[in-house]
Amino acid sequence: MTTNKRANFGTKLGVILASAGSAVGLGNIWRFPYMTGEYGGAAFILTYLGCVLLFGAPIMMAEFIIGRRSQSNTARAYQKLAPGTQWRWVGRMGVLAGFLILSYYSVVAGWTLEYMVDSGIGTFADKGPDDFVQFYNSFVSHPWLPVVWTIVFLLLTHFIVVRGVEKGIERSSKVMMPALFILLLILAVCAILLPGAGSGIEFLLKPDFSKVDGSVLLAAMGQAFFSLSVGMGCLCTYASYFKPDTNLPKTAFSVAVIDTLVAILAGFIIFPAAFAVGIQPDSGPGLLFVTLPNVFQQAFGNVPFIAALLAVMFYILLALAALTSTISLHEVVTAYLHEEFNMSRVKAARLVTGGCIVLGTLCSLSLGIGSDYTLFGMTLFDFFDFITAKLMMPLGGFFISLFTGWFLDKKIVREELTNRGTLRLRIYGLIVFLLKFVAPIGIAFIFINELHLI
Repeated sequence: MTTNKRANFGTKLGVILASAGSAVGLGNIWRFPYMTGEYGGAAFILTYLGCVLLFGAPIMMAEFIIGRRSQSNTARAYQKLAPGTQWRWVGRMGVLAGFLILSYYSVVAGWTLEYMVDSGIGTFADKGPDDFVQFYNSFVSHPWLPVVWTIVFLLLTHFIVVRGVEKGIERSSKVMMPALFILLLILAVCAILLPGAGSGIEFLLKPDFSKVDGSVLLAAMGQAFFSLSVGMGCLCTYASYFKPDTNLPKTAFSVAVIDTLVAILAGFIIFPAAFAVGIQPDSGPGLLFVTLPNVFQQAFGNVPFIAALLAVMFYILLALAALTSTISLHEVVTAYLHEEFNMSRVKAARLVTGGCIVLGTLCSLSLGIGSDYTLFGMTLFDFFDFITAKLMMPLGGFFISLFTGWFLDKKIVREELTNRGTLRLRIYGLIVFLLKFVAPIGIAFIFINELHLI
């Protein structure tokens, strides 16, 4: 075992921004808007907010408790807190999930760089809707170009991670998160000022509760769970770098607010712009790389420079959101190798980056020349997405809530949530109740729904 002194985040702001960066990702700016479009707008948003409070925030606090109490990577954390039990496999599953997610997530993250460059050099000028579909299909199936961008994105992530917790992760978060918000606000203002944008704003803010049924509730629970990045070891690993005076409930609440605010601001970009040019807001996963370039072109095509500038800004925004997430995923695996195998941080990071380059390349190729090679009827990219998002993450969150709610000594839970009695926490009993009963049941329904068993 390594005897290296454990690093810490240097400031409370750094704790919040780094943790928020881990949660904020493409899911906020891509998945949340298109799910909002599919499930009726504001009614879905209100349902989602309830799910964040009932499921997401309590499990986030549970990961914070496990990480800070153990002062270890997510795999060793359970060995420390529950020695000699099978709980250690929850942490190990988190490490594996982080590695697999980083491998295929970097493929999509790399696409944002390609679209950023193409927007800047005018590739999308004077293009019609069919041209964007053709461009997207041609690009993702290209034999080597997406691979190059995948590697570039992984190397950017590697450069930050090898610099360490305070000089790398915390310092980059203090730059990238404010930059992300500034870009969000600029683009939202531009979208809101478009002629006809009012319909999009009304769609986003006026709830229609007649559309809220079981499927909307399950979709909102799933989005809250995945958007906050619980169940994959990222938040547990980051919490192991928290100082003893870090207020865990306040940090969890702050992260949940920032994460939700980013998602809603993304809605204020996408829906006003989409309605302004007559594009349906429920266009699904293609919203990011097919619909939105078309929106920018139609809305601002009469001033090509403005259209190109706003498109570049949007894809920079996506790249920043993706990078804050890939950093946290990389750190989960890097910390594990660094501490469990007594490697230097640089060597551990190199192994993670190298392994992800190999798997990321295979995932990228599976969308093109390797599409004929499948696992259980899925391409490698889709297979990794399935086993992580629909199996490993829900199971991870389920067991984290059970571990903290039922197994972990309640004295430890109380000490961590109140900083050993120095903080007043009137909702302590509510948090424990949510972890014991509400969160596990909710996650079980998500899990069953994602597997199409109900």
